[in-house]
Amino acid sequence: MKLNLKRPLAFFDLEATGINVGADRIVEIAILKAMPDGTETVKTWRVNPEMPIPLQTSLIHGIYDEDVANEPTFKALAAEIAGFIGDSDLAGYNSNKFDIPMLLEEFLRAEIDFDMNDRKFVDVQNIFHQMEQRTLKAAYKFYCQEDLVNAHAAEADVIATYKVLLGQLEMYKETEFENKQGVKSIPVVNDVEALHVFTNINKPVDFAGRMVYNENDEVCFNFGKHKGKTTAQVFAVEPSYYAWMKQGDFPLYTKKKLDEEWAKFNAKKNENKAPRPQNTAPVNKPYFQKKPQPKPEKPAQPINNDMLEQLKMKFGK
Repeated sequence: MKLNLKRPLAFFDLEATGINVGADRIVEIAILKAMPDGTETVKTWRVNPEMPIPLQTSLIHGIYDEDVANEPTFKALAAEIAGFIGDSDLAGYNSNKFDIPMLLEEFLRAEIDFDMNDRKFVDVQNIFHQMEQRTLKAAYKFYCQEDLVNAHAAEADVIATYKVLLGQLEMYKETEFENKQGVKSIPVVNDVEALHVFTNINKPVDFAGRMVYNENDEVCFNFGKHKGKTTAQVFAVEPSYYAWMKQGDFPLYTKKKLDEEWAKFNAKKNENKAPRPQNTAPVNKPYFQKKPQPKPEKPAQPINNDMLEQLKMKFGK
């Protein structure tokens, strides 16, 4: 099918140092420019982000610091990229939430006035999410080929959920899945432990998602200024963060898990405390010391009648 275009539509995708639009930087940008006459042009630029790429991010998109060390900065490429896009409308996957804001941020840093007025934006992910709804009713229809009657009644919903899982096990029993790291597997199998691993995508610690396990199974904060840092790292530099969370509007279970992390941190800190050094410094004694003089003994008294009388009384003789 050919797109019905009145002006060019630029599909684009970014790879970056992270997902923080304000702090992270682009390391690669690819643009497919679809023209009204049906022709297509693709261009890709590698970009030096002028900051380190976290290893966890590199493992996802495969771009490492050495890959972009000699590439031009975005500021050097900005005019060329803006010129290639021209007056095109924009399209992408999750582009409204990430790619467009990130691109605009980079253009502003490069002092390029990229005019967004009158452009149209097509986010392909939103089409997918809205047309393939993520509701239990939609899942029941998709996997069980039946309409869910009495949706949102607890008993009907729980029975439907059970049947949906059975339908998923049947539908995906031989289906290969590839994760973000490129590892392929057949994860939907009739085994609860395997399903647990597959469905806990973010490996939550507290189920509210405020704390998660990282790839090394360390507990990390998953929000705010310390997102991605381990609890131990944060407690070491900002112990007041613990008190702030305890006093904050967080779920009780989150606070329970926070207490556990705080207790583990303090226990480890106490283990690592060096024992107090013993005072082994030699006492400065004078080289010559006088020996203590014995107390003078009283001279022996001659035995007299009084002494004899006392002995007699004592021993009864």
